[in-house]
Amino acid sequence: MFKNTRLSAFFAAVMLSVTAMVTLTPATVAAQDSASASASAPAASAAAPAASASAPAEAAAPASAEASAPAPKPSAEKVEVENPFGIKKVWNEGDFVTRSTAIILALMSIGSWYIIVTKLLDQVKIGKQTKETRASFWKSASIAGGTATLTEGSPYRFIAETGLKATEHHDGALLEQIDLSTWVTMSIQRAVDKVNSRLGDGLSFLATVGSTSPFIGLFGTVWGIYNALTAISMSGSAAIEKVAGPVGESLIMTAFGLFVAVPAVLGYNWLLRRNKGAMEEIRSFSADVHSVLVSGAMSTSEAGRAAGAKKG
Repeated sequence: MFKNTRLSAFFAAVMLSVTAMVTLTPATVAAQDSASASASAPAASAAAPAASASAPAEAAAPASAEASAPAPKPSAEKVEVENPFGIKKVWNEGDFVTRSTAIILALMSIGSWYIIVTKLLDQVKIGKQTKETRASFWKSASIAGGTATLTEGSPYRFIAETGLKATEHHDGALLEQIDLSTWVTMSIQRAVDKVNSRLGDGLSFLATVGSTSPFIGLFGTVWGIYNALTAISMSGSAAIEKVAGPVGESLIMTAFGLFVAVPAVLGYNWLLRRNKGAMEEIRSFSADVHSVLVSGAMSTSEAGRAAGAKKG
């Protein structure tokens, strides 16, 4: 029913996840090299007494003025220092459980972004098809002619074709027991339900990711803190540098879990609201198609019956 570029959406999801992972990496710390400034200050202060002692009295005032003038500050040099506690260390020194947790969260993030991008493309296409239907379908002379003007694979064409088939195949001993209006209503309603189901594909995955990924990240944090406390107890040192690093590494997993959960929850609510708006348009279209089909089929049926009675 829906034709979309799944491959491009997958690559877009991977790129978004990788970009967000890079932003989580701790930034490098800029340190200023002040050693040259501290070394040049004593030299300038030592040169001032020597100049004032050797110069005559007439030049004493200018020399002292020059000595008292502040020395120019050297340009600060930035030195990049890598953070010793970060995602790299968590991955390199982590055990099987830590790495598995990180991989699961990464897969959940890629899957969430893939669904968000894919469903957004579907909704954009449906919006264009809605405008197309308003502009061309209802200006046609018949439902069949209007259906031919719609885009192949669009939900509007699917519903119109389903309604046409329902009016053309209302035969058989069992189906004839059902009223034509009821039969067409049932057929169109099934088509609308199928469209609604296709629009909702993947939203359950977003809801699952949004509700479980924080707990998966918390599990990684608990496991990392357990390993950190075990290592600290074995080393016999409880200094702050021994505690802060491993505990900070463990908290990265909680941040990773929240990073996966927040886009999933926001994407779920956003896509759900957009789906409701699209389904309102589709249901209105299906109701109008049902009315036109039923009225046309009933009038044709009555005309056929009247012609048969006259021949008899």
